[in-house]
Amino acid sequence: MSEKVFHGVPASGGIAIGPAYLYHSQGLTVSRRVLKPEEIESELKRFQEALSKTRAQIKKLEEKAKEKLGEEHASIFSAHQVLLDDPLFTEDVARIVSSDRINAEFVLHEALEKFKTVMASLNDEYFRERGGDIRDVGNRVLRNLMGKGDKDELKKLDKEIILVANDLIPSDMVNLPTETIKAFCTDVGGKTSHVAIVSRSMGLPAVVGMQNATVDIHDGDLLIVDGNKGLVLVNPRPHVIEQYRHLKEEYVAFQKSLEAFKNLPAVTPDGRRVTLAANIETPLELDEMTRHGAEGIGLYRTEFLFMNREENPSEEEQFLAYKELAVKTADHPAIIRTLDLGGDKFLSHLNESEEKNPFLGLRAIRLCLKRPDIFKIQLRAILRAAAYGPIKIMFPMISSLSEVLEAKAILAECAEELKSEGQVFRSGIEVGVMIEIPSAAIIADILIQEVDFFSIGTNDLIQYSMAADRGNESVAYLYDPLNPAILRLIRMTVEAAHKAGKWVGMCGEVAGDPQFIPLLLGMGLDELSASVSVISEIKKIIRMMPYEKAKEIARAASSVKTSEEVFEIIRDNVPEELRTILF
Repeated sequence: MSEKVFHGVPASGGIAIGPAYLYHSQGLTVSRRVLKPEEIESELKRFQEALSKTRAQIKKLEEKAKEKLGEEHASIFSAHQVLLDDPLFTEDVARIVSSDRINAEFVLHEALEKFKTVMASLNDEYFRERGGDIRDVGNRVLRNLMGKGDKDELKKLDKEIILVANDLIPSDMVNLPTETIKAFCTDVGGKTSHVAIVSRSMGLPAVVGMQNATVDIHDGDLLIVDGNKGLVLVNPRPHVIEQYRHLKEEYVAFQKSLEAFKNLPAVTPDGRRVTLAANIETPLELDEMTRHGAEGIGLYRTEFLFMNREENPSEEEQFLAYKELAVKTADHPAIIRTLDLGGDKFLSHLNESEEKNPFLGLRAIRLCLKRPDIFKIQLRAILRAAAYGPIKIMFPMISSLSEVLEAKAILAECAEELKSEGQVFRSGIEVGVMIEIPSAAIIADILIQEVDFFSIGTNDLIQYSMAADRGNESVAYLYDPLNPAILRLIRMTVEAAHKAGKWVGMCGEVAGDPQFIPLLLGMGLDELSASVSVISEIKKIIRMMPYEKAKEIARAASSVKTSEEVFEIIRDNVPEELRTILF
């Protein structure tokens, strides 16, 4: 057996060595059947019974998840109960069964296939992953319609293995015998998938998005899963196995060393204090934030509240979600980003017209300003929730001063409404904007006069500056955080904020890359917000990196012409003990 190396997305850190176990989810073959007129009533009743049975099953899964994974991960199944109220289940299937006289399982299967195609076409990882929830619920209803019962293959595992699958849905994750599974490999998925989130909470390595893992890997193959680099080695040679055993020991020791830093402040040896916050995709990650020692939330995405539904969430629903956030983060600040839809993540009920170039179209703050009815509901909910904790608000995709002024005017209008209604809310909430469009960085000195802080969103800043779609492999080489043009825009933003006596953070992926931390520190960023899984490591780096030395790196990086030269400056000028960790 020849050795092979496969690349995927590093979803959960760590190294595991063991035999592969291929899990093939049981596919459903659904037949089309034309109903007689007198069969329609009984078919609708059969569909309702399947829905009721599904509700009961999900309730059991929720209870099991609470016991096995904790309250936060159990909320996945609370969301699944809500999904059963989606028009797809409450109206659409019954309507088509009645009008077209087609059996319920075929109607539902066709709807789910169309939904799967639409979600798979999206570039936005978060929205793609949330599509798995409705497929999970829909397939459960299908199985009940067809009398297939629950899958139990995963429950029978009785030896230590590395699980290889096309995908794992939330109900799969709950049924896993965690004492026997050492790591996960999946064809699909990203860093926000349930597999990734649950893997991190369980402390198990995971590599997802491998595309062909279930084709290229066979039962019994010896695997090495490197969740740090996103590598999977199949049937490695003996010396490679020995090398990785040594790396695994080093990784375990390194992770244990991070425990000592979890509750310490991010302070350099010469006294520079930096705030380390967490990027939160879903409420499921709030517990992870606490465990990793984050000092608040630098980016709380709100799009999850609008997913998998035909109508927008009410003010009360949003208020309760944001209130929970405020209470859970306690004394630490939480920055809520207002609705950032558009580009490749439009919801059908908000998509008023098809755009030829949606990434340059009606998205984020532009959509909110055009639809103040939606925007005001969210702003009112945030203001009310801010009475329960130090919540801040942040507007995304700002490109001009007029957008900031208009958004602030609507926020002030909401505060006046709440005051006149006698509602409890917090006035004087801190307001910031994301710097993710080059025009915003160029006029940062103007924008900072109207806001309390900046947060640099490097993902879009790089994409728009380089005119390169970050999801397009053909132009991936242009998506370079160390390009001198990007560093100039970051420097302009930091200098404008500091000149005005205000703070500036960064919440893009660059802020979570350990190799970039010495440079970012030297550029003067006051806050770094990253995935919870890297916060302890970043904290250790900051506590090992003298601020004066970091400033020297930043000054040297500003005078060179290529990203390769910038990288060399970082590598060659960090302290020796850091170099062994980072490079």
